[in-house]
Amino acid sequence: MEAIVAVYADWGIGEKGTQQLVIPEDRKRFRELTEGAAIVVGRRTLEDFPDGKPLKNRTNIVLTHQDISIEGAIVVHSVEELLKTIKAMPKVFVVGGASVYRELLRYCDRIYITRIYTTPKSDVFFPNLDEDFNWTCEEFSDPKFFEGVKYRFCQYDMYDITKNIRKL
Repeated sequence: MEAIVAVYADWGIGEKGTQQLVIPEDRKRFRELTEGAAIVVGRRTLEDFPDGKPLKNRTNIVLTHQDISIEGAIVVHSVEELLKTIKAMPKVFVVGGASVYRELLRYCDRIYITRIYTTPKSDVFFPNLDEDFNWTCEEFSDPKFFEGVKYRFCQYDMYDITKNIRKL
């Protein structure tokens, strides 16, 4: 599994159920990476999607504790049920929100992050991967700007000790 997220300088990811700053190139990158794949999303994050509906050209999987059905989506109620559901799926992205990231981060081996160098007020946060020895930033783009705000695309990979032992 992989994850994709946009974070602010303080690792905030949103306030009151939505992103405060939307960068068109970030949305384009999200679309390019996730089209044709399965995405795992929480119910509240799904409500923030356009028209509150599952995204087109993806297998939408909603992880929720509620007993609901959602047209155009697979609804699962536990991590165990999710893992069984995605077992045969070749590409799966965790796309939020905060509680879904917290539950599933340990199952991910790569995270695509858009680092946005500003700090609007956030009430939900993504774990600071720069402070977590399990993750390393393997790639990052040159700085980009949108309406005067600097951002860059980063790729964090789960630290692989065997890869580093071979270098010794």
